[in-house]
Amino acid sequence: MTRAVRFEELNTGDFEAGNFDKVLMPIGSCESHGDHLPFGTDAMVAHDLALAVAERVERTMVLPPTWFGMSLHYRHKPMSVSVTNDTNIRVYREILDSVIHWGFKKILVINGHDGNIPCIDVAAQDIKIKYPQVGIAVLEAWWIMGAALVPKTLWDKYDGYGHGGEMETSLGMAFMRGLANPNRARGMIDRKDPFIREFWNYEELTDHGATGNASLSTRDKGETFRTALIDYVVAFLKRKDAEGWVISRREA
Repeated sequence: MTRAVRFEELNTGDFEAGNFDKVLMPIGSCESHGDHLPFGTDAMVAHDLALAVAERVERTMVLPPTWFGMSLHYRHKPMSVSVTNDTNIRVYREILDSVIHWGFKKILVINGHDGNIPCIDVAAQDIKIKYPQVGIAVLEAWWIMGAALVPKTLWDKYDGYGHGGEMETSLGMAFMRGLANPNRARGMIDRKDPFIREFWNYEELTDHGATGNASLSTRDKGETFRTALIDYVVAFLKRKDAEGWVISRREA
């Protein structure tokens, strides 16, 4: 890091001198991603993206990742360390409340795990109602946003799909040097309805800790994908700064 942006490494003097006005809050989970990715992948990805973005956007501080999320639906393989939805909502709400207390009115949450989405939705909405003057945004699913930013031809199979699949493993290879090993990957492909959401526990989708085909992952794919994600979030933050962190609108 060329600038001090990590909250956990700052001290009071550094913080005050930094004149920060934006905070990035990475959230993730610790659960099985198969034999080829570490348990903490979701938190590591969210934190890596946040740090890379903060390097390019002035006055931006990054919180440490929240390592544990709602992962009870991923318990079929060793091992998942999870909190409940109620606990997760409360943790997110209280972290947001805390940073607002110290003057932050521009907050972006970067989420790395599907089970956190309903929790951060509730927490963020509660906080927005409590503090209507605060600008709060959530990147709920980098895997959905990223898939729309890069050509489908980047991926060899299934549009890169999967928990620990080609997309996520390639991303891990781009920054988790030595921790992502696609040669050990095993995954399965499920078929869910595209329009009606079906709720599942992970053992219904795969016999392994992963879905998709991570054996096709490469570092080059991951670098391309990572760059697209970072560029988009940087542009978003700069646009929000220019707009004053309000929703732009016009007469219909």
